[in-house]
Amino acid sequence: MMQRLKVLLAANRSLQRLGFLSYHGHGFSAQPNYAHYDDIQDQVLVEGRPNSRAAILNRPSALNALTTSMAGRLKRLYESWEENPDIGFVIMKGKGRTFCSGADVVNLYQLINEGKVEECKIFFQTLYKFVYLLGTYLKPHVAILDGITMGSGAGISLPGMFRVVTDKTVFAAPEAQLGFHPDAGSSYYLSRLPGYLGEYLALTGEKLNGVEMIACGLATHYALNARLPSVEERLGKLITDDPTVIEDSLAQYGDLVYPDKRSVLHKIEIIDECFSQDTVEEIIDALEHKAAESYDEWCTTVLKKLKEASPLSLKVTLQSIREGRFQSLDRCLVREYRLSLTWIAKHISNDFCEVHVFLCQLAQGVRARLVDKDFAPKWEPSSLQEVTKDMVDCYFAPVGEFEPELELPTALREPSV
Repeated sequence: MMQRLKVLLAANRSLQRLGFLSYHGHGFSAQPNYAHYDDIQDQVLVEGRPNSRAAILNRPSALNALTTSMAGRLKRLYESWEENPDIGFVIMKGKGRTFCSGADVVNLYQLINEGKVEECKIFFQTLYKFVYLLGTYLKPHVAILDGITMGSGAGISLPGMFRVVTDKTVFAAPEAQLGFHPDAGSSYYLSRLPGYLGEYLALTGEKLNGVEMIACGLATHYALNARLPSVEERLGKLITDDPTVIEDSLAQYGDLVYPDKRSVLHKIEIIDECFSQDTVEEIIDALEHKAAESYDEWCTTVLKKLKEASPLSLKVTLQSIREGRFQSLDRCLVREYRLSLTWIAKHISNDFCEVHVFLCQLAQGVRARLVDKDFAPKWEPSSLQEVTKDMVDCYFAPVGEFEPELELPTALREPSV
């Protein structure tokens, strides 16, 4: 690890001398510079401790939803903290009763309406690059996932070393219900859950609580919300970069918990039986057969969720999770970037954005669920039968010679790969 750190520090100093990195306050950032610097600082606050730093997502009125500026500031802060020998470990938490509800999809909806596709691309680039940075971070990282932790909010926390959940935590990957796909590393960590639980969560958007996150491996530690001040006080006093010391401190305030009898984790055998099928149509057929055979209301509820989601999103999401099971984090992010670009560029589907003339003017899933709230999205294609293999394959194809792929510093951060 120390050798990797020396290589990274030397490379960053070289880039700074050559003018590729500029210094702002306490962190380095890639050009171009971000405007409204004071506002950006307010959206991600910093708490200094003797041997650690805490990044605090600070948009509580928007459920700490992520913007391009926030992702960019996180990346710059984390890069500078990684270089600083006086900082042993890093903490991330959210202001208020939410950790992070994911990407600010309402803002993306507005950008699409205004034809600002390039700004959407910059958002995805910036976000995914931070996810990769966290997934290869050289210092221990503690994410305190108290409250809503959904979509990209999971992406900026789950790749880190320690994930603390509470009795207030709610996790979900709701993108298919919005006419999009689970991104920001979702295809990496969901595909590595026990059995076919990842497919179930990605296709249905169903929620898990903190206890369930511990049980399936998404989280590492559980603490009651009321104990968090003690947990943070203990972490703030630590003078260490040793993961075992941090883990022991987290364990002191942890609770031994088990999913209750109503937990979806007790349905894992049915989930594996149904969601291991090769296609979305076969998954639905298996659930319908199970519902008719057992009169299980759970099966009926799951079927309703699937039939409410975007048909194209379901098929793209299933393939993305299946491919992610055999890919590293960087390859998952590159593929997810392709998917995201295809969606916002509107090459095939109108689900995330309906087009009038040449501009995206209606983000169907966002409009129906978050803006107009009529919960009646007009998906296109409207049925699974209309979604062809060629349609799905187009999303996974290289972005083309005039559109660069997502570039990640894999050779620098993972030289052995």
